[in-house]
Amino acid sequence: MTERKLSPMTDLPSEQHLSVLCDLADIAAQESLMGFRSSLPITNKDAKKPGYFDPVTAADQNAEKAVRKAIHARFPNHGILGEEGGETKGTAPYRWVIDPIDGTRAFICGIPVWTTLIGLEENGTPIAGIIDQPFTKERWIGTVKGTAAYETQHQSGIAKCSSCDDLSMARLMVTDMRADEYLQPDEAEAIAALAARVQVTRQGLDAYGIGLVASGHMDLVIEAGLSWYDIAACMPVIKAAGGTIMTWKGGKVRSDFHRGRIIIAATEELAAQAAYHLEKVA
Repeated sequence: MTERKLSPMTDLPSEQHLSVLCDLADIAAQESLMGFRSSLPITNKDAKKPGYFDPVTAADQNAEKAVRKAIHARFPNHGILGEEGGETKGTAPYRWVIDPIDGTRAFICGIPVWTTLIGLEENGTPIAGIIDQPFTKERWIGTVKGTAAYETQHQSGIAKCSSCDDLSMARLMVTDMRADEYLQPDEAEAIAALAARVQVTRQGLDAYGIGLVASGHMDLVIEAGLSWYDIAACMPVIKAAGGTIMTWKGGKVRSDFHRGRIIIAATEELAAQAAYHLEKVA
């Protein structure tokens, strides 16, 4: 496959945010798709933690390396934060935040709900992002100052959250509701109680479920134990699609958000109802 290359630039005009994000996602896809549904060795990054499984493959690592290389070639003064490669400081106000394969558990099971997440920050605030599923050829892209788009190989259109403002009618996604996986016991208990109040609950979608909220097919995502690279790319997409993002206590989501707890909702009313049931968790 021909290697995708980006021409050198020293700045990134806002009108080019989305096209560059799409180029970077294409570069990541070349690496990740070669490993999907293959016999790649799987490494447990947390092997020293008894009973915990945090998988990584060469596909994760190679996809992030390829994206980092492309960013550095085009924007040598930009910072980069990635799940696999950590942080590279920059001198510009921009930083790229990369999760090369969000949902590696799904990836190693051959389930096409993993995604590549690439976000762009300006002075620490996410301003543009992409959620890309290269196997199904779906992507959600957006900037905080524009509208969100949902694209497939056959069509492209505006992505817009639903108008759901009633918890009892909501379609909820939680990646894993079990205690001692992503969630602490008190978090798992609170989410289970919340899930009993909604219309539909689905698990195991990771950031793919956030994309479904952006395009109006789901209404609510509740998570805990997330890292910044799990969410930075998703925030501009959800905001551009008309949705709401907050912490469990109803606050603004920042890179140091407590315990990685987040509420993503189609409407402010729905987010507030969810926060009412979660904000008392310590």
